[in-house]
Amino acid sequence: MDSDTLSDLHEEGKNAINTPMLPTGTEIHPEDTLLEENAERIMLDPTSRDNLKFKDLLKVLIDWINSELEEDRIIVKDLEEDCYDGQVLQKLFEKLSGRKLNVAEVTQSEIGQKQKLQTVLEAVNELLRPHGWTSEWSVDSIHSKNLVAIVYLLVALAMHFLAPIRLPEHVSVQVVVVKKREGILQTALVTKELTSTTEMMLGRFERDAFDTLLDHAPDKLNVVKTSLITFVNKHLNKLNLEVTELESQFADGVYLILLMGLLEDYFVPLFNFFLTPESFEQKVHNVAFAFELMQDGGLKKPKARPEDVVNLNLKSTLRVLYNLFTNYKNSE
Repeated sequence: MDSDTLSDLHEEGKNAINTPMLPTGTEIHPEDTLLEENAERIMLDPTSRDNLKFKDLLKVLIDWINSELEEDRIIVKDLEEDCYDGQVLQKLFEKLSGRKLNVAEVTQSEIGQKQKLQTVLEAVNELLRPHGWTSEWSVDSIHSKNLVAIVYLLVALAMHFLAPIRLPEHVSVQVVVVKKREGILQTALVTKELTSTTEMMLGRFERDAFDTLLDHAPDKLNVVKTSLITFVNKHLNKLNLEVTELESQFADGVYLILLMGLLEDYFVPLFNFFLTPESFEQKVHNVAFAFELMQDGGLKKPKARPEDVVNLNLKSTLRVLYNLFTNYKNSE
């Protein structure tokens, strides 16, 4: 390296140190001084790492990945260190999508890792883009262990594939954006929203008449609830059962299963579900089984997740029952 280049680097290093608006605890990396003109680097502000909701989000995502990849004997402990080379992301995408990607199994070289990431991200983007997800990730950001980019990607996959997890809502972090303009490094602190509400994130996929009703006519909610209670009781009364609270009485899945049997006119064998479920898992099993019965009856797969119904999410429960009502309201 010649003396002029060293001098330039030294000057840029001084500029970096003297850059205004640099958040406390944030270090300018030596490679930042080598940024191309107008190029930028984004990193998580250190204070955001201690954000409890962010930590909770990381734990939920790690547990989810480990649950999905249990058969592959892959254990993820740290998203930055375990996801950057594309191996875990490849296995996760293949498991979720049921698609085998044409990539080398093990890649040690940086070029090989980036090629693998390129293939994985192309497949992901092809799947997600039509549903309104913007790519907040790239080969370079993932490979450089940018935690925010990795989390954005995992949240998008979890929502798209309706993962059986409850993502913490309204998780935001601060990121430091380092940009080079006219040879000088500039930094800014930017807030990034990683999750909004489950309903808003799922809403990227499809909004239906029910969403519109709740958005524009919340006063009609009680009318809808009354109609649904009348509808379900018309059928459940045949078994001497009665519903007064929609969100709580369907949460364990039992009434949903019995209702499907009545609507489709068949007896559901008791060994297929838990008649007195005690654990969260047993309740989720019941609701998921009821969803299967609905699909067997020709209905679309419910937009709600079984976990949301079990968690007493009123909107999710109403959506499931409203779907039944519109399909079976004329059934005797």
